[in-house]
Amino acid sequence: MTISSGNLIHVTRKADTTPPGRPRGNAAVSHAAIMDAVYQLLEATPAREVTMDAVARQAGVAKPTLYKWWPSKSALIVAAFHERFSNTVNFPESISAEEALKQRMRRLIQQCNGLFGKVVADLIAEGQSDPAILNDFFNRHVRIRRESTNADIQRGIASGEFRADTDSELLMDMIFSPVYLRLLLRQTQLTEKYGLQVLEQAMLTVRNSKLPKRGQAGASSSRSKAVVAQ
Repeated sequence: MTISSGNLIHVTRKADTTPPGRPRGNAAVSHAAIMDAVYQLLEATPAREVTMDAVARQAGVAKPTLYKWWPSKSALIVAAFHERFSNTVNFPESISAEEALKQRMRRLIQQCNGLFGKVVADLIAEGQSDPAILNDFFNRHVRIRRESTNADIQRGIASGEFRADTDSELLMDMIFSPVYLRLLLRQTQLTEKYGLQVLEQAMLTVRNSKLPKRGQAGASSSRSKAVVAQ
């Protein structure tokens, strides 16, 4: 606050840097209650049946509070999804690129068989009539994970583990699209065994056959030493 020579008071307000869709100050308590409410409702009912009235009742807040922070039910559900489910995992470079892909597959299968899978299927279904949901889901969830997975694949290419002509975008589609197909159709059980079988079929197209298999490098070295000794 500053006072000018004319005794006029000028107040300088700090710029509001709070991300859109997030509450300010003490309202953070209400925000947490709302996220909890959405989470609980999604556990019990499909996303299409969740209403702003139900969320407000469950959270103990007025419905206008919801619309103050989120313009629609879809925006609220997407926000809750990103806050509760959308964490990215990076794997250490000490493991092979293929092993990193196996761990990603195991984790995805585990998630798809829980509430995460139900909500993802609901969001994709809702997105058929609301493209904004699909756009947000892709940009804030799918794209980020593909970038992380692509880094593993590029590491595999650089090390010679994968063929130099490997198309990382196509490889990711080959590996993970079947998982989402089973998730959405729900006609066949989605198991870790199935996921690893899909991954193995994809790996057959990109493994660098010129690299020696485990154990072969040591054997070759031993044979070379024997020849030299002779």
